[in-house]
Amino acid sequence: MPYKITDKCISCGACAAECPVSCISAGESKYIINSDTCIDCGTCSGVCPVDAPKAD
Repeated sequence: MPYKITDKCISCGACAAECPVSCISAGESKYIINSDTCIDCGTCSGVCPVDAPKAD
C-alpha cells in the first residue's frame, strides 16, 4: 500500500530527499506522495523527524 503524509508534516523535505523513486513533492501545506509511483518501501517514514508518513 502506498504511504500517505499526515497533517503532522512540518515540510522539512527530508522524505523527498531520500525517496528512491522521487514520488514525494511539496504541496500547499505539507509534502504529498504520488500513490501511483510509491513503491511502499518506508524510507520516507524512516527519515521523517515527526513520523508524518504512514502506510495507507
